[in-house]
Amino acid sequence: MRRMEVARHKKIIERVSEIYKWIEAQQLANKDIAGRCEVCGKCCDFELYDHRLYVTTPEIIYFVEKLGSGNIKQMVNGRCCYQVEGKCSVHAYRFSGCRIFCCKGKATFQSELTEAAIKKFKALCDELQIPYRYVDLPTALKEANGL
Repeated sequence: MRRMEVARHKKIIERVSEIYKWIEAQQLANKDIAGRCEVCGKCCDFELYDHRLYVTTPEIIYFVEKLGSGNIKQMVNGRCCYQVEGKCSVHAYRFSGCRIFCCKGKATFQSELTEAAIKKFKALCDELQIPYRYVDLPTALKEANGL
């Protein structure tokens, strides 16, 4: 990578980390409606839970950086491929959707927090001139090998 690309890549990682910290701060400030994850793993089975996890371009760049490109798995069924023995094996690097959603939380709060986080990721893409995409996790993981 050229020096300018390395600097931009580093900035993406820093800014995604800041957005994740901001999400956590919003949840801590709104404990009564944010909900608390009981680590049941139900939401990791996307088909059974009848939902999809979407991720943004900066998030997948962060994820690949933190996990390492050689550790990117592909989803072969409706369950998150990073759930191992009922636990998230990438909890420290999980996406904003995983950070925000909690089956015990208020849907309105979670939706508003998600929209605010998406705006932050879009602004980051605009600022650093990277293409913004919001794609489902299986697609993102397939495409991540090219990062």
